[in-house]
Amino acid sequence: MAVKQDLQKALKELRKEKERNFDQTVDLIINLRKIDVKKTPVNLFTRVPHKIRDKKIAAFLETKNNNIDTITPNEFKKYSDKKEIRKISRKYDFFIAEAKLMPSVAKTFGRFLGPAGKMPSPQLGIIRGNVNDDIIEDLKKQINKSVKHKAKEASIKLPIGKQSMDDSVLMDNIMAIFNAVVKELPGGKENIKNVEVKFTMTKPQKIQLR
Repeated sequence: MAVKQDLQKALKELRKEKERNFDQTVDLIINLRKIDVKKTPVNLFTRVPHKIRDKKIAAFLETKNNNIDTITPNEFKKYSDKKEIRKISRKYDFFIAEAKLMPSVAKTFGRFLGPAGKMPSPQLGIIRGNVNDDIIEDLKKQINKSVKHKAKEASIKLPIGKQSMDDSVLMDNIMAIFNAVVKELPGGKENIKNVEVKFTMTKPQKIQLR
């Protein structure tokens, strides 16, 4: 596939750049065309083969769990203060919840977590049945290999890994996301203007689709 080969070349070029004293994030940027994302929403939810990073996850559970930051129903009243909801919305990347608590979660937190795209989702994050440590650990692993994104402009920018990862690992994640975006777009590749890949401190390497 030409796109994959060009992306592999782009990663090699990026590795020639000046070394930094931290592990840079690798970003994938997919620029769109011939689509108005306000009229035709592009909502991406996909699993990638390799963990991108450890996400900060919190859970709405009936009782505290030592394996995850937990917010119990008794604490919900604290979040009638908008400032407190904004704090946790910024602090955590992802939220999970017991199914039976979802009506209360939606009522208390929905107005902030919903627009931020962080409400517990049936796709990944709602626990049906008993909660135990194995379920929590499995969910955390799945979440760290998931990408959830709602395009608000004609450009999708997503972290896909770290500079320290092998190119083969980065490419697996890139292609999983690229193929998921193509599938989501009404015109497929016709809706993609170009693709870029960059490290935190570098200029992007641009790939034209052909």
